Amino acid sequence: MSSNDALLKHVSIAAKDTTLVAKFDIDGNIPGSGAFVVGLVAATPDYSHQRRLGIEFMNGEAVSIYSFSHDGTEENFDVNSVEHSGSTITGSFPMSTVLGLGKGHLMSAFSEADGREFQSGVPVDEAL
Repeated sequence: MSSNDALLKHVSIAAKDTTLVAKFDIDGNIPGSGAFVVGLVAATPDYSHQRRLGIEFMNGEAVSIYSFSHDGTEENFDVNSVEHSGSTITGSFPMSTVLGLGKGHLMSAFSEADGREFQSGVPVDEAL
């Protein structure tokens, strides 16, 4: 994957009832071959509690949506909650995946391509 493919250009999250809706806008399209992951890293201000929320694609199709906590707890969710069209990816996570982080939490977005970090520390617009 070249550095011009699938760069995250805008990431936002919003609360809808008991759901956290994450929207990832990329510059380009979801790669049609190989593995591609977009996600969020949420943490308490002192980084003592961290969570990674991710959406994984394989050969251009969503195959997994998950949450992984710093304490080792992993949850997988219904992949049907992922929508993607061209340069926009939307995933719905249970709000419980970020509960307990508090108002001063830190949030950033990341992407990975074929198991390697592609981008990290991408700012996230929050409407929680």
